[in-house]
Amino acid sequence: MKIGILELLSLPAGNIPVAIYHTLVTKQFSSIMPQVISVWCRQLGHQTFYGTYYGLGDARKLLPSELDMVFIACCTEMSPLAYSLAKLYRKAGIKTVIGGPHAKSFPGDCLRFFDVVVKECDKQLITDLLANRFEPGMFVSSTRPLNDLPTVEEREPEIRASAFFGRRWRSPFLVSLVPNMSSMGCPYSCDFCADWDTPYRVLPMERLAADLKFIAEKLPGTAVAFWEPNFAVKFEQIFELLESIPMASRVPYLMECSLSILNESRIKRLKETGCMSALFGVESWADYANKSGLGSKRHVEDKLNNVIASFKQLKDNIEYIQATFIFGIDTDSGDEPVELTKAFMREIPFVWPTINTPSPYGGTPLQARLLEEGRILEKLPFVFYVTPHLSITLKNYDPCSYFEQLINLSSFISSDSMLKQRLQATPALKGRFFHRVRTLGEKYINRQYCQTLELLRSDKQFLAFHEGRSDVLPDFYHHLYDKKLGKYATLLSPEERSPHLEPCQPLLV
Repeated sequence: MKIGILELLSLPAGNIPVAIYHTLVTKQFSSIMPQVISVWCRQLGHQTFYGTYYGLGDARKLLPSELDMVFIACCTEMSPLAYSLAKLYRKAGIKTVIGGPHAKSFPGDCLRFFDVVVKECDKQLITDLLANRFEPGMFVSSTRPLNDLPTVEEREPEIRASAFFGRRWRSPFLVSLVPNMSSMGCPYSCDFCADWDTPYRVLPMERLAADLKFIAEKLPGTAVAFWEPNFAVKFEQIFELLESIPMASRVPYLMECSLSILNESRIKRLKETGCMSALFGVESWADYANKSGLGSKRHVEDKLNNVIASFKQLKDNIEYIQATFIFGIDTDSGDEPVELTKAFMREIPFVWPTINTPSPYGGTPLQARLLEEGRILEKLPFVFYVTPHLSITLKNYDPCSYFEQLINLSSFISSDSMLKQRLQATPALKGRFFHRVRTLGEKYINRQYCQTLELLRSDKQFLAFHEGRSDVLPDFYHHLYDKKLGKYATLLSPEERSPHLEPCQPLLV
Protein backbone atom coordinates (compact mmCIF):
# COMPACT_ATOMS: atom_id res chain seq x y z
CA MET A 1 0.00 0.00 0.00
CA LYS A 2 0.90 3.68 -0.27
CA ILE A 3 1.05 5.13 3.23
CA GLY A 4 1.42 8.81 4.12
CA ILE A 5 2.62 10.14 7.49
CA LEU A 6 2.14 13.86 8.10
CA GLU A 7 3.07 15.81 11.23
CA LEU A 8 1.56 19.27 11.66
CA LEU A 9 3.95 21.63 13.46
CA SER A 10 2.21 24.92 12.72
CA LEU A 11 -0.85 26.60 11.30
CA PRO A 12 -0.35 28.41 7.97
CA ALA A 13 2.11 31.30 8.25
CA GLY A 14 0.21 34.56 7.89
CA ASN A 15 3.11 36.83 6.91
CA ILE A 16 6.76 36.80 5.85
CA PRO A 17 8.36 37.25 9.33
CA VAL A 18 6.32 34.33 10.67
CA ALA A 19 7.23 32.23 7.64
CA ILE A 20 10.94 32.92 8.22
CA TYR A 21 10.61 31.98 11.90
CA HIS A 22 8.84 28.74 11.05
CA THR A 23 11.50 27.88 8.48
CA LEU A 24 14.42 28.48 10.84
CA VAL A 25 12.89 27.36 14.14
CA THR A 26 9.54 25.56 13.95
CA LYS A 27 10.86 23.21 11.27
CA GLN A 28 13.20 21.72 13.87
CA PHE A 29 10.47 20.65 16.28
CA SER A 30 9.49 17.41 14.58
CA SER A 31 8.67 14.67 17.05
CA ILE A 32 9.68 11.04 17.21
CA MET A 33 6.53 8.95 16.90
CA PRO A 34 5.54 10.06 13.36
CA GLN A 35 9.05 9.09 12.26
CA VAL A 36 8.70 5.80 14.11
CA ILE A 37 5.39 5.08 12.35
CA SER A 38 7.06 5.78 9.02
CA VAL A 39 9.88 3.34 9.78
CA TRP A 40 7.47 0.63 10.90
CA CYS A 41 5.34 1.01 7.76
CA ARG A 42 8.48 0.78 5.62
CA GLN A 43 9.66 -2.31 7.52
CA LEU A 44 6.26 -3.91 6.95
CA GLY A 45 6.82 -3.64 3.19
CA HIS A 46 4.67 -0.63 2.34
CA GLN A 47 5.58 2.35 0.16
CA THR A 48 5.94 5.12 2.73
CA PHE A 49 5.86 8.92 2.39
CA TYR A 50 6.68 11.20 5.32
CA GLY A 51 6.42 14.97 5.70
CA THR A 52 6.30 17.74 8.27
CA TYR A 53 4.21 20.88 7.75
CA TYR A 54 5.59 24.01 9.40
CA GLY A 55 3.25 26.62 7.96
CA LEU A 56 4.52 27.11 4.42
CA GLY A 57 2.63 26.20 1.27
CA ASP A 58 -0.06 23.54 0.89
CA ALA A 59 0.19 20.77 3.49
CA ARG A 60 -1.31 18.21 1.09
CA LYS A 61 1.54 18.69 -1.38
CA LEU A 62 3.94 17.14 1.12
CA LEU A 63 2.40 13.74 0.32
CA PRO A 64 1.31 12.11 -2.96
CA SER A 65 -2.33 12.59 -3.93
CA GLU A 66 -2.87 8.85 -4.34
CA LEU A 67 -2.63 7.14 -0.95
CA ASP A 68 -4.34 4.19 0.64
CA MET A 69 -3.97 5.49 4.19
CA VAL A 70 -2.74 8.66 5.86
CA PHE A 71 -1.51 9.10 9.44
CA ILE A 72 -1.68 12.63 10.89
CA ALA A 73 -0.15 13.78 14.19
CA CYS A 74 -0.59 17.16 15.85
CA CYS A 75 -1.06 19.02 19.11
CA THR A 76 -4.43 20.50 20.04
CA GLU A 77 -3.78 23.98 18.63
CA MET A 78 -3.21 22.48 15.16
CA SER A 79 -6.21 20.13 15.29
CA PRO A 80 -8.52 22.26 13.07
CA LEU A 81 -5.94 22.00 10.30
CA ALA A 82 -5.80 18.23 10.85
CA TYR A 83 -9.60 18.04 10.66
CA SER A 84 -9.66 20.06 7.43
CA LEU A 85 -7.09 17.79 5.81
CA ALA A 86 -8.89 14.68 7.04
CA LYS A 87 -12.09 15.81 5.31
CA LEU A 88 -10.19 16.23 2.04
CA TYR A 89 -8.47 12.86 2.34
CA ARG A 90 -11.71 11.04 3.21
CA LYS A 91 -13.44 12.69 0.27
CA ALA A 92 -10.69 11.23 -1.93
CA GLY A 93 -11.33 7.75 -0.51
CA ILE A 94 -8.20 7.64 1.66
CA LYS A 95 -8.45 6.04 5.11
CA THR A 96 -7.51 8.52 7.83
CA VAL A 97 -5.79 7.85 11.16
CA ILE A 98 -4.84 10.39 13.83
CA GLY A 99 -2.42 9.98 16.73
CA GLY A 100 -0.27 12.20 18.91
CA PRO A 101 -1.06 14.63 21.75
CA HIS A 102 -4.43 15.85 20.47
CA ALA A 103 -5.71 12.38 19.70
CA LYS A 104 -4.77 11.30 23.21
CA SER A 105 -6.50 14.30 24.79
CA PHE A 106 -9.66 14.58 22.70
CA PRO A 107 -10.35 11.26 20.92
CA GLY A 108 -14.13 11.76 20.81
CA ASP A 109 -13.74 15.00 18.92
CA CYS A 110 -11.25 13.41 16.51
CA LEU A 111 -13.71 10.64 15.64
CA ARG A 112 -15.93 13.23 13.96
CA PHE A 113 -13.28 13.61 11.24
CA PHE A 114 -10.98 10.55 11.28
CA ASP A 115 -11.67 6.90 10.59
CA VAL A 116 -9.44 5.63 13.41
CA VAL A 117 -8.03 7.42 16.47
CA VAL A 118 -4.96 5.98 18.22
CA LYS A 119 -3.96 6.61 21.84
CA GLU A 120 -0.96 4.39 22.71
CA CYS A 121 0.79 2.78 19.79
CA ASP A 122 3.26 0.01 18.98
CA LYS A 123 4.34 -1.86 15.87
CA GLN A 124 1.71 -4.57 16.29
CA LEU A 125 -1.07 -2.01 16.40
CA ILE A 126 0.29 -0.42 13.22
CA THR A 127 0.37 -3.89 11.64
CA ASP A 128 -3.30 -4.33 12.53
CA LEU A 129 -4.18 -0.90 11.18
CA LEU A 130 -2.51 -1.58 7.86
CA ALA A 131 -4.34 -4.91 7.66
CA ASN A 132 -7.65 -3.02 8.08
CA ARG A 133 -8.54 -4.87 11.28
CA PHE A 134 -10.17 -1.76 12.78
CA GLU A 135 -13.48 -0.51 11.47
CA PRO A 136 -14.06 3.21 10.83
CA GLY A 137 -15.17 5.02 13.97
CA MET A 138 -12.84 3.20 16.35
CA PHE A 139 -10.64 4.62 19.13
CA VAL A 140 -7.89 2.09 19.84
CA SER A 141 -4.92 1.80 22.17
CA SER A 142 -2.19 -0.78 22.65
CA THR A 143 -1.96 -2.50 26.03
CA ARG A 144 1.73 -3.26 25.46
CA PRO A 145 4.14 -0.66 26.92
CA LEU A 146 6.36 0.80 24.23
CA ASN A 147 9.83 0.02 25.54
CA ASP A 148 12.02 0.69 22.51
CA LEU A 149 12.11 2.70 19.29
CA PRO A 150 13.74 2.39 15.87
CA THR A 151 17.32 3.67 15.81
CA VAL A 152 18.43 7.00 14.40
CA GLU A 153 20.01 5.10 11.54
CA GLU A 154 16.62 3.58 10.70
CA ARG A 155 14.99 7.03 10.97
CA GLU A 156 17.67 8.84 8.96
CA PRO A 157 15.45 9.50 5.88
CA GLU A 158 12.78 11.05 8.09
CA ILE A 159 15.32 13.09 10.06
CA ARG A 160 16.84 14.52 6.90
CA ALA A 161 13.38 15.30 5.50
CA SER A 162 12.28 17.14 8.64
CA ALA A 163 15.44 18.90 9.86
CA PHE A 164 17.79 19.34 6.90
CA PHE A 165 17.82 21.85 4.05
CA GLY A 166 18.80 21.87 0.41
CA ARG A 167 18.24 19.55 -2.50
CA ARG A 168 17.07 16.19 -1.15
CA TRP A 169 17.77 17.25 2.46
CA ARG A 170 21.55 17.22 2.26
CA SER A 171 22.63 19.78 4.83
CA PRO A 172 21.96 20.89 8.40
CA PHE A 173 21.56 24.64 8.94
CA LEU A 174 22.49 26.52 12.12
CA VAL A 175 21.45 23.74 14.49
CA SER A 176 19.46 20.95 12.89
CA LEU A 177 17.86 18.79 15.57
CA VAL A 178 17.71 15.01 15.71
CA PRO A 179 14.71 14.03 17.86
CA ASN A 180 15.38 11.24 20.33
CA MET A 181 14.28 9.84 23.68
CA SER A 182 16.03 8.10 26.56
CA SER A 183 12.85 7.52 28.56
CA MET A 184 9.07 7.55 28.38
CA GLY A 185 6.36 8.46 30.84
CA CYS A 186 6.68 10.73 33.86
CA PRO A 187 7.44 10.20 37.58
CA TYR A 188 5.27 13.19 38.57
CA SER A 189 1.49 13.58 38.61
CA CYS A 190 0.87 17.23 37.66
CA ASP A 191 -2.87 17.61 37.14
CA PHE A 192 -2.52 19.58 33.87
CA CYS A 193 -0.27 17.04 32.09
CA ALA A 194 -1.42 14.27 29.73
CA ASP A 195 1.36 12.01 31.10
CA TRP A 196 0.16 12.33 34.70
CA ASP A 197 -0.65 8.60 34.89
CA THR A 198 1.97 7.20 32.47
CA PRO A 199 4.62 5.12 34.28
CA TYR A 200 8.17 6.36 33.88
CA ARG A 201 10.59 3.94 32.21
CA VAL A 202 14.09 4.15 30.76
CA LEU A 203 14.58 2.97 27.20
CA PRO A 204 17.47 0.62 26.28
CA MET A 205 20.87 2.21 26.81
CA GLU A 206 22.37 0.14 24.01
CA ARG A 207 20.11 1.80 21.47
CA LEU A 208 20.89 5.29 22.81
CA ALA A 209 24.63 4.59 22.63
CA ALA A 210 24.31 3.40 19.03
CA ASP A 211 22.24 6.48 18.16
CA LEU A 212 24.79 8.92 19.57
CA LYS A 213 27.62 7.16 17.74
CA PHE A 214 25.71 7.25 14.45
CA ILE A 215 24.86 10.95 14.83
CA ALA A 216 28.50 11.86 15.56
CA GLU A 217 29.77 9.92 12.54
CA LYS A 218 26.99 10.32 9.95
CA LEU A 219 25.08 13.50 10.89
CA PRO A 220 27.76 16.06 11.83
CA GLY A 221 26.58 19.58 12.53
CA THR A 222 23.44 18.43 14.30
CA ALA A 223 22.31 18.33 17.92
CA VAL A 224 20.13 15.82 19.74
CA ALA A 225 16.77 17.05 21.03
CA PHE A 226 15.62 14.81 23.85
CA TRP A 227 11.87 15.29 23.44
CA GLU A 228 10.86 13.86 26.80
CA PRO A 229 9.43 15.74 29.78
CA ASN A 230 11.92 14.43 32.32
CA PHE A 231 15.36 13.71 30.93
CA ALA A 232 17.77 11.84 33.20
CA VAL A 233 15.48 11.02 36.13
CA LYS A 234 17.76 7.98 36.31
CA PHE A 235 20.66 10.41 36.25
CA GLU A 236 23.63 8.15 36.91
CA GLN A 237 22.47 5.58 34.38
CA ILE A 238 22.08 8.17 31.62
CA PHE A 239 25.20 10.19 32.38
CA GLU A 240 27.52 7.23 32.75
CA LEU A 241 26.60 6.45 29.15
CA LEU A 242 27.08 10.07 27.98
CA GLU A 243 30.43 10.27 29.76
CA SER A 244 31.61 7.00 28.23
CA ILE A 245 31.65 8.67 24.80
CA PRO A 246 35.05 10.18 23.90
CA MET A 247 35.06 13.97 24.26
CA ALA A 248 35.66 14.53 20.54
CA SER A 249 32.63 12.39 19.62
CA ARG A 250 30.12 13.89 22.04
CA VAL A 251 27.03 15.31 20.36
CA PRO A 252 25.53 18.54 21.74
CA TYR A 253 22.02 18.12 23.09
CA LEU A 254 18.90 19.89 24.31
CA MET A 255 16.83 18.54 27.15
CA GLU A 256 13.96 19.17 29.56
CA CYS A 257 14.17 18.05 33.16
CA SER A 258 13.20 18.83 36.72
CA LEU A 259 15.35 21.01 38.95
CA SER A 260 14.84 18.44 41.69
CA ILE A 261 17.24 15.96 40.09
CA LEU A 262 20.15 18.43 39.89
CA ASN A 263 22.84 19.32 42.41
CA GLU A 264 26.15 21.13 42.00
CA SER A 265 28.14 18.11 40.86
CA ARG A 266 25.46 16.99 38.42
CA ILE A 267 25.16 20.47 36.92
CA LYS A 268 28.87 20.43 36.01
CA ARG A 269 28.34 17.12 34.25
CA LEU A 270 25.75 18.74 31.98
CA LYS A 271 28.42 20.99 30.47
CA GLU A 272 30.97 18.19 30.22
CA THR A 273 28.57 15.99 28.25
CA GLY A 274 27.52 18.73 25.81
CA CYS A 275 24.21 20.10 27.11
CA MET A 276 23.68 23.31 25.10
CA SER A 277 20.10 24.17 26.09
CA ALA A 278 17.71 23.14 28.84
CA LEU A 279 14.08 23.74 29.74
CA PHE A 280 12.91 23.54 33.34
CA GLY A 281 9.30 23.52 34.48
CA VAL A 282 8.88 25.87 37.44
CA GLU A 283 5.12 25.91 36.68
CA SER A 284 3.82 27.90 39.68
CA TRP A 285 5.22 29.64 42.75
CA ALA A 286 2.44 28.29 44.96
CA ASP A 287 2.22 24.72 43.64
CA TYR A 288 4.13 21.83 42.02
CA ALA A 289 6.96 22.24 44.55
CA ASN A 290 8.15 18.65 44.10
CA LYS A 291 9.52 19.50 40.63
CA SER A 292 11.78 22.13 42.21
CA GLY A 293 13.13 19.87 44.94
CA LEU A 294 11.05 21.30 47.77
CA GLY A 295 9.00 18.20 48.53
CA SER A 296 5.68 19.09 50.14
CA LYS A 297 6.64 22.70 51.01
CA ARG A 298 4.31 25.37 49.69
CA HIS A 299 5.97 28.61 50.87
CA VAL A 300 6.42 30.79 47.82
CA GLU A 301 9.52 32.55 49.15
CA ASP A 302 11.19 29.18 49.76
CA LYS A 303 10.48 28.12 46.21
CA LEU A 304 11.61 31.44 44.73
CA ASN A 305 14.93 31.39 46.58
CA ASN A 306 15.51 27.72 45.86
CA VAL A 307 14.79 28.10 42.14
CA ILE A 308 16.99 31.19 41.79
CA ALA A 309 19.87 29.43 43.53
CA SER A 310 19.53 26.42 41.22
CA PHE A 311 19.51 28.54 38.06
CA LYS A 312 22.54 30.53 39.19
CA GLN A 313 24.46 27.24 39.38
CA LEU A 314 23.33 26.42 35.84
CA LYS A 315 24.48 29.72 34.33
CA ASP A 316 28.08 28.78 33.46
CA ASN A 317 27.23 25.25 32.40
CA ILE A 318 24.43 25.65 29.81
CA GLU A 319 24.38 28.13 26.90
CA TYR A 320 20.63 28.76 26.84
CA ILE A 321 18.09 28.18 29.63
CA GLN A 322 14.32 28.43 29.66
CA ALA A 323 11.89 28.30 32.58
CA THR A 324 8.19 27.62 32.03
CA PHE A 325 5.36 28.99 34.13
CA ILE A 326 1.60 28.56 34.17
CA PHE A 327 -0.15 31.69 35.37
CA GLY A 328 -3.81 31.50 36.40
CA ILE A 329 -4.08 28.17 38.22
CA ASP A 330 -6.33 28.01 41.28
CA THR A 331 -3.53 28.72 43.76
CA ASP A 332 -2.69 32.02 42.02
CA SER A 333 -4.27 35.22 43.30
CA GLY A 334 -3.59 38.95 43.37
CA ASP A 335 -0.30 40.53 42.34
CA GLU A 336 1.96 37.98 44.04
CA PRO A 337 2.56 35.50 41.16
CA VAL A 338 3.49 38.32 38.78
CA GLU A 339 5.74 40.11 41.26
CA LEU A 340 7.53 36.87 42.15
CA THR A 341 8.16 36.14 38.47
CA LYS A 342 9.51 39.66 37.95
CA ALA A 343 11.80 39.19 40.97
CA PHE A 344 12.95 35.90 39.40
CA MET A 345 13.86 37.71 36.17
CA ARG A 346 15.71 40.52 37.92
CA GLU A 347 17.91 38.02 39.77
CA ILE A 348 18.65 35.73 36.83
CA PRO A 349 18.03 37.63 33.56
CA PHE A 350 19.87 35.00 31.50
CA VAL A 351 16.90 32.59 31.94
CA TRP A 352 14.07 33.09 29.46
CA PRO A 353 10.63 32.83 31.15
CA THR A 354 7.79 31.31 29.12
CA ILE A 355 4.35 32.17 30.49
CA ASN A 356 1.49 29.82 29.65
CA THR A 357 -2.21 30.32 30.22
CA PRO A 358 -3.90 27.21 31.70
CA SER A 359 -5.54 24.92 29.11
CA PRO A 360 -7.93 22.06 30.00
CA TYR A 361 -6.41 19.24 27.99
CA GLY A 362 -8.52 16.11 27.90
CA GLY A 363 -7.68 13.05 29.97
CA THR A 364 -6.16 15.13 32.79
CA PRO A 365 -7.43 15.59 36.36
CA LEU A 366 -7.51 19.33 35.70
CA GLN A 367 -9.93 18.98 32.80
CA ALA A 368 -12.16 16.57 34.72
CA ARG A 369 -12.42 19.00 37.63
CA LEU A 370 -13.02 22.04 35.43
CA LEU A 371 -15.72 20.21 33.47
CA GLU A 372 -17.46 19.25 36.71
CA GLU A 373 -17.28 22.85 37.91
CA GLY A 374 -18.54 24.23 34.58
CA ARG A 375 -15.45 26.38 34.10
CA ILE A 376 -14.48 25.41 30.55
CA LEU A 377 -15.54 27.72 27.70
CA GLU A 378 -17.01 24.80 25.79
CA LYS A 379 -17.75 26.67 22.56
CA LEU A 380 -14.20 27.95 22.17
CA PRO A 381 -12.47 26.15 19.25
CA PHE A 382 -9.34 24.13 19.96
CA VAL A 383 -7.18 26.50 17.92
CA PHE A 384 -7.41 28.87 20.91
CA TYR A 385 -6.18 26.34 23.51
CA VAL A 386 -2.85 28.14 23.67
CA THR A 387 -1.29 31.36 24.93
CA PRO A 388 -2.28 34.22 24.52
CA HIS A 389 -5.88 32.95 24.73
CA LEU A 390 -7.87 31.78 27.74
CA SER A 391 -10.18 28.77 27.49
CA ILE A 392 -11.46 28.58 31.10
CA THR A 393 -12.85 30.82 33.83
CA LEU A 394 -10.40 31.41 36.65
CA LYS A 395 -10.95 30.92 40.37
CA ASN A 396 -9.30 34.10 41.64
CA TYR A 397 -9.28 36.49 38.69
CA ASP A 398 -12.04 38.03 36.61
CA PRO A 399 -11.13 38.21 32.89
CA CYS A 400 -10.16 41.90 32.92
CA SER A 401 -7.91 41.70 35.98
CA TYR A 402 -6.27 38.53 34.63
CA PHE A 403 -5.31 40.13 31.32
CA GLU A 404 -4.16 43.25 33.15
CA GLN A 405 -1.77 41.02 35.10
CA LEU A 406 -0.63 39.28 31.91
CA ILE A 407 0.08 42.62 30.25
CA ASN A 408 2.03 43.77 33.30
CA LEU A 409 4.16 40.62 33.25
CA SER A 410 4.58 40.48 29.47
CA SER A 411 5.57 44.15 29.31
CA PHE A 412 8.29 43.48 31.85
CA ILE A 413 9.54 40.41 29.97
CA SER A 414 9.74 42.27 26.65
CA SER A 415 11.04 45.60 27.97
CA ASP A 416 14.18 47.12 26.51
CA SER A 417 15.77 47.27 29.96
CA MET A 418 15.14 43.54 30.50
CA LEU A 419 16.59 42.71 27.10
CA LYS A 420 19.70 44.74 27.92
CA GLN A 421 20.17 42.79 31.16
CA ARG A 422 19.70 39.49 29.33
CA LEU A 423 22.27 40.31 26.69
CA GLN A 424 24.78 41.41 29.33
CA ALA A 425 24.21 38.19 31.29
CA THR A 426 24.36 35.83 28.28
CA PRO A 427 27.83 35.39 26.74
CA ALA A 428 26.89 32.81 24.08
CA LEU A 429 26.10 34.34 20.68
CA LYS A 430 23.26 31.87 19.97
CA GLY A 431 21.74 32.63 23.36
CA ARG A 432 21.87 36.37 22.69
CA PHE A 433 20.29 35.82 19.27
CA PHE A 434 17.38 33.85 20.74
CA HIS A 435 16.84 36.46 23.45
CA ARG A 436 16.44 39.12 20.77
CA VAL A 437 14.08 36.99 18.68
CA ARG A 438 11.98 35.94 21.65
CA THR A 439 11.72 39.50 22.92
CA LEU A 440 10.16 40.47 19.59
CA GLY A 441 7.83 37.48 19.91
CA GLU A 442 6.82 38.52 23.43
CA LYS A 443 6.02 42.04 22.21
CA TYR A 444 3.66 40.47 19.66
CA ILE A 445 2.01 38.37 22.38
CA ASN A 446 1.65 41.49 24.54
CA ARG A 447 -0.24 43.24 21.74
CA GLN A 448 -2.64 40.30 21.62
CA TYR A 449 -3.17 40.52 25.39
CA CYS A 450 -3.95 44.23 24.99
CA GLN A 451 -6.42 43.51 22.17
CA THR A 452 -8.23 40.96 24.35
CA LEU A 453 -8.38 43.36 27.30
CA GLU A 454 -9.79 46.11 25.11
CA LEU A 455 -12.55 43.76 23.90
CA LEU A 456 -13.34 42.69 27.45
CA ARG A 457 -13.80 46.34 28.42
CA SER A 458 -15.74 47.44 25.35
CA ASP A 459 -17.77 44.41 24.21
CA LYS A 460 -20.39 43.17 26.69
CA GLN A 461 -21.00 39.94 24.76
CA PHE A 462 -17.26 39.19 24.68
CA LEU A 463 -17.04 39.76 28.45
CA ALA A 464 -20.11 37.61 29.11
CA PHE A 465 -18.54 34.75 27.15
CA HIS A 466 -15.30 34.91 29.15
CA GLU A 467 -17.17 35.16 32.42
CA GLY A 468 -19.06 31.97 31.52
CA ARG A 469 -22.45 33.76 31.38
CA SER A 470 -22.87 33.18 27.62
CA ASP A 471 -22.13 30.21 25.38
CA VAL A 472 -22.31 32.26 22.17
CA LEU A 473 -18.87 32.39 20.58
CA PRO A 474 -17.97 36.06 19.95
CA ASP A 475 -17.54 37.22 16.36
CA PHE A 476 -13.93 38.08 17.20
CA TYR A 477 -13.09 34.39 17.49
CA HIS A 478 -14.89 33.49 14.27
CA HIS A 479 -12.83 36.08 12.36
CA LEU A 480 -9.58 35.13 14.08
CA TYR A 481 -10.27 31.44 13.37
CA ASP A 482 -10.60 32.22 9.67
CA LYS A 483 -7.37 34.21 9.74
CA LYS A 484 -5.43 31.45 11.52
CA LEU A 485 -6.63 28.67 9.19
CA GLY A 486 -6.34 30.66 5.96
CA LYS A 487 -7.64 28.76 2.95
CA TYR A 488 -8.43 25.72 5.13
CA ALA A 489 -11.01 27.65 7.22
CA THR A 490 -13.87 27.13 4.74
CA LEU A 491 -13.61 23.36 5.14
CA LEU A 492 -15.06 23.42 8.66
CA SER A 493 -18.56 24.67 9.40
CA PRO A 494 -19.32 26.72 12.54
CA GLU A 495 -20.81 23.60 14.13
CA GLU A 496 -17.69 21.55 13.32
CA ARG A 497 -15.44 24.16 14.93
CA SER A 498 -17.14 23.71 18.31
CA PRO A 499 -15.33 21.02 20.35
CA HIS A 500 -16.84 17.80 21.67
CA LEU A 501 -15.32 17.41 25.15
CA GLU A 502 -17.00 14.21 26.30
CA PRO A 503 -14.51 11.51 27.44
CA CYS A 504 -14.09 8.45 25.27
CA GLN A 505 -12.70 5.04 26.25
CA PRO A 506 -10.44 3.19 23.79
CA LEU A 507 -10.68 -0.38 22.60
CA LEU A 508 -7.62 -2.01 24.18
CA VAL A 509 -5.74 -4.29 21.80
